Order: sequence, then structure tokens, then C-alpha cells
Amino acid sequence: MAERGSAPEGTVDALTGVQKWRRLSGWPNLLKNVLLGAITLLCAAWSLEIQHYVGIAIFKEQFLALIFGLAMAAIFIGLKPTASTAHDRVPLHDWLLAAMSLVCGLFVLFVYRDIVETIGELRPERIALGAIAVFLVFEATRRAMGWTLVLLGAVFIAYSALSHLAPGLLNVPSTSPERIAIYLYLDNNALLGIPLDVTTSIIVAFILFGRVLFAANGDRFLNDFALVTMGKYRGGPAKVAVMASSLFGTISGSAVSNVVMDGPITIPMMRRAGYSGPTAAGIEAVASTGGQVMPPVMGIVAFLMIDILQISYGEVILAALLPAIMYYIALFVQVDLEAAKQKLRPVELSDAPSLGNIVGRGWIFVIPIFLLVWTLVVEHWQPGRSAMLAVGATLAVSLFNPFTRPSLDKVWIAVRETGQTVLELVIVTALAGMIIGAIQISTLGFNFSLLLTQAAGESGLVLLLMTAVVCIVLGMGMPSGVIYLMLALLIAPALVETGIPRLASHLFIFYFGMLSMITPPICIAVFAACAVAGTNFWQTGWAAVRLGIAAYVVPFVFVYQPALIFDGTTAEIVTVGAKTAIGVAVLAVGMAGYLFSPMSLAVQAVTAICGIAIMVCPFGHPASWPVILGAAVAVGTIAWMQRRRSREDGVGARP
Repeated sequence: MAERGSAPEGTVDALTGVQKWRRLSGWPNLLKNVLLGAITLLCAAWSLEIQHYVGIAIFKEQFLALIFGLAMAAIFIGLKPTASTAHDRVPLHDWLLAAMSLVCGLFVLFVYRDIVETIGELRPERIALGAIAVFLVFEATRRAMGWTLVLLGAVFIAYSALSHLAPGLLNVPSTSPERIAIYLYLDNNALLGIPLDVTTSIIVAFILFGRVLFAANGDRFLNDFALVTMGKYRGGPAKVAVMASSLFGTISGSAVSNVVMDGPITIPMMRRAGYSGPTAAGIEAVASTGGQVMPPVMGIVAFLMIDILQISYGEVILAALLPAIMYYIALFVQVDLEAAKQKLRPVELSDAPSLGNIVGRGWIFVIPIFLLVWTLVVEHWQPGRSAMLAVGATLAVSLFNPFTRPSLDKVWIAVRETGQTVLELVIVTALAGMIIGAIQISTLGFNFSLLLTQAAGESGLVLLLMTAVVCIVLGMGMPSGVIYLMLALLIAPALVETGIPRLASHLFIFYFGMLSMITPPICIAVFAACAVAGTNFWQTGWAAVRLGIAAYVVPFVFVYQPALIFDGTTAEIVTVGAKTAIGVAVLAVGMAGYLFSPMSLAVQAVTAICGIAIMVCPFGHPASWPVILGAAVAVGTIAWMQRRRSREDGVGARP
């Protein structure tokens, strides 16, 4: 496979192909690069808790405000207000917005001690800067992601000011605009809260790890390893795409970025092998989205979850492991059967390096990944600190091989591109923080959960189905971090109230929020794949739903059978894991519509229903008859399909 590009993420819009970021030169470019480098290095130092070692006393909120100010300044210097704006210069109004951003950040940095002591006072400068901060976040969001998220944030903030006009349970006393402005700007449950904290203290370190890994040619190792191990099988290009995208996706945690970076390589390769355009684009979208649920990294959501639930990172990735495996079993089975149905050939590997050669030059990358997982899961280090150890280990081990040794220029590019990637994360997390602040100040989270519980009545299944639909609808068009945070406040409490364990509840909303990435009509991972492949959106979207089918069922399994998330005895975990894997494979066969020979729609439907029954229904007590019946019907269907294929082969062989 070709080497991945090193262009900064976000230079071009993933969905429209429009250049969003300016291509500057001279001192404006130098200033922007200095800001990007400062953001990365300051966050790296914060992850390592350098401030404690050098004796600097600083509140977390002061540091977050500083990063917010620097990032927003870089955003307005680099991000164009409209597609038609000149890309080679910064107009005066953007310089003013950049200056206002710095003022908002530095104000908190320098006077935070006074703010803490007089937090209840409605001082004019705080009201003014709070209103400016809200405007800056909205304008940056509009430029980076369009009006949808701006309108969403505006609705929540408007509700906190006008909640006394709402009907029914949503009617609560409202808050004055002045107090809202100060709360959203200065409170540690709003702008300076969990989302921005997780980004600066954890996510930046993981992004830097990924960038340093690429600078040391770690991406070539992952690409070549996927190609040689999977390319020799039928449907090899698609299996390479699945493996490569899952490996990169678990590091990046961004479905859209992963599609845009991997898609130009994997989608043409799949199409040359014989996969249709919509199927190839759907495979890439589903594989890239699955990176968010595959341990050990899982993107930003895993770190938000451990902060909200106050549990260890090891508990989260252990709970996420088996559901993620089920996700990829369904995808691999369908990819394989699609190749069999189309009689597709493996990848031509005559020019590819041998597996021994690949492992010989790339085994060193196992060391930083091992240290990352070991310190997170066994030693229980803070995630940011573990990621920075992985960064240091990658740089250290890469020095011993000329193929992996990065130049100082490549290291600086990794630092700068980390800062560039962080800019849009700061936009997203700043807006998410303000939405959380609006929900907190208006008590909307409690009232919405109560409303949802009442609408579901006494049925837990109805509540779960309603929750799944709400999660997908609310998540459409939004980044996964914003989706999860909003749903964690609005919906997760309703699930916990019904007796569902907190971790299962949060994983449930995470999965269905993530599914908005591949579920029409607004599914940004599919949009990105269509843009790369040039395919019809609806055909690609439904192909993605079919390929990602396991993710729509598995959350119901771990809610009713928590052994799938390692909440149970060893025997329960093994039984539920094996049963679910069999059910996922049977469901995937039904969705693929092929086993030895093409299936009729009726046989497909029966097979899919059997797979769902095996997955969802419990096993080991009197109510387990659906599992036994589903397994029996599935085995009978497989035997019948095999006999039919044998008869067809026999007829075809007659002279």
C-alpha cells in the first residue's frame, strides 16, 4: 500500500473538498506555527505534570483558559470564514478575533484567584468576556463544521434562558443572560470543564504519539503488515482495508479523518479487485468508524467516559473489547462472503516485502505500544502520562534503524501537525463544554431523563429502543465526543434509573451515538467515503448499515447479558462471548445473502433472525429455547445451502 500523506488534517474539508484553512506565508505563517507548537508542547508538559516538578502553582482552569486562548487565536488566523475568502492572507477582522481570543484566555490565566473568591459577582468585564467567548466559539464552530452545531448550542443556551416558557416537565425557572454568560465562560462545568480538560491533558498526548509513530514510518509498518497478512486471501484488498483502518482508527479515534487518510489508498484498491463502489466505500466507512470502539485507544470518548464514570481506563477497554471484536467479526464475514459471491481474487503480492522483512524492521513499534497498554491497564498511570511515555519510547527505539529514524524536521512537523489537529478538537470540546454548562444550569438533564422514562412506561426494552433512536438522531452530523457528552447527560441517567449498570448504559449510548456516523440520512463517515470514492450516497449508506449490522444489536446483548463486557463469572463470559460470536457470524451470513451460493430473500431473513436470536436471548435457563431453536435452524440452513451447492456442482459437471 502507498504511504499515507502527511498533510495536516483539516486543510481540506473531508466532505466537500473545499479548502478551509489558509495557506499562509511569511510572519503570519510563522506566528501560527509558533502557536501550534506551543499548544502541543504545553499540553505535553501538562500531561507529564511538569508544573509540579518546577514549582509552578497553577489551577487547572488557568491552564485550560491559556490553551483555549492560544488555540482560538490560531483558529482565527488559519481558518477562513467562507469558502470564497482569500487563502493567502489574514484580514483585519480575523486578527481582531484572534486578539479577543487571547484576551479571553489570558484574563482567566492572570485573575483566576480573584475569580474563585468572587465567583458569584456579576462584574461587567466578566459578563462582556463571557458573551465574547460564546460568540468566538460559535463563530469558530460555524467556520469549521457549519451551522448545525451552532444551532444546537444556541438551542441549549436559549433553553436555559427561556425554560420558564417550556411545557410540562421541561418548565423550570430560567437563568438571567448575564449569569449564563459568566457560567459558560468561567465555570468548571462549562467551557473550562471535562471536554477541554480531557483534550488538553490526554488527547493531545495520544495525537502526538500517532504523529511521532508516523514520523518514524510506523504507518508503513502497519500498512505493510496488513497487506501481507490479509492480502493473500479472497477479498484481500477489503480485508487489508479493514485491518489498516481499524489499526489507524484506534489511534486517531476519528472516523472521518481515518476515511480521508486511508480511503484514497484502500477504496481504489478494493474497486480494482472487483468490489462495487458503494460496497468499497461502505467497507472503509464502517472499518474506520469501528476504530472508535476498538481498544486500546478508542479516541476521545473512552477518556471522557473514565472521567465521567470515575473508573480506570483498564475497566473501559476491557469492557469494550468483546463488543468491538463482534463488530469486526460481522464486517470480516461479510467482506469474505462478498468476495466469494463476486469470485474476487487476492492482492498481487509479488512486489510486496516478506512478512519476516516487515516484522524485522517494524517490531520495535511493539515496544511503545506495549508500554502504553501496560502502564494504562496494569500500572494505572494517567492516560496522558502513558501516552507521553509511548512518545518517548517511539523516539528512542526508532533511532537504532535508519529506516525508522526521524529527522528533526519530521519531529517538528509531528509537533506542528498535532497542534493543527488539536484546533478542531478545541472547537468541538469548547462547544461541548458550553452545551454541558447550559444543561447543568437549566437542570435539563434530569428533566429530560424523567420525560424519557415516563414515555417508555414500565418497559425496559421500549426505553432502550427509544434511547437507540434518540442517540442516532441527536448524533447525526456531530463529532463523537460531542455526541457522547450530550447523551451522557441527557439519556444515560434514564437508563441507570431502570437498573442498567452505569458502564453498560454509557457504552450503549456510545455505540448508538457512534452509529450516527454510518446511519443515513446524516452520516459523516459515509459522506467522507462517498467524497473519496465518488459513489451514490444512499447506496453507500445502506451498504454501510448492512456491513455494520452487529453494532446495532450488540449493545442490547451487553445490557441484558453483561458478561459480554466482562461483568460476570469466567464461565458466563466464555459462554456469552462464544454464543454472541456465533450469532454475529450467522447474522452476517444473512446480511451478505451468500453461503456456498446466493440466498433468496426469505432465506436471508430467516438466517438473520436466527443470528439475532442467538445473540440476544440468554442461554442456560428455561428461557433459552430461542437460542437453541435459532442455532438449529441456522445449522439446518447451512446444511441445506451446502447440499444445494453440491447438487448444482454435480449438475454443472455432467457432460
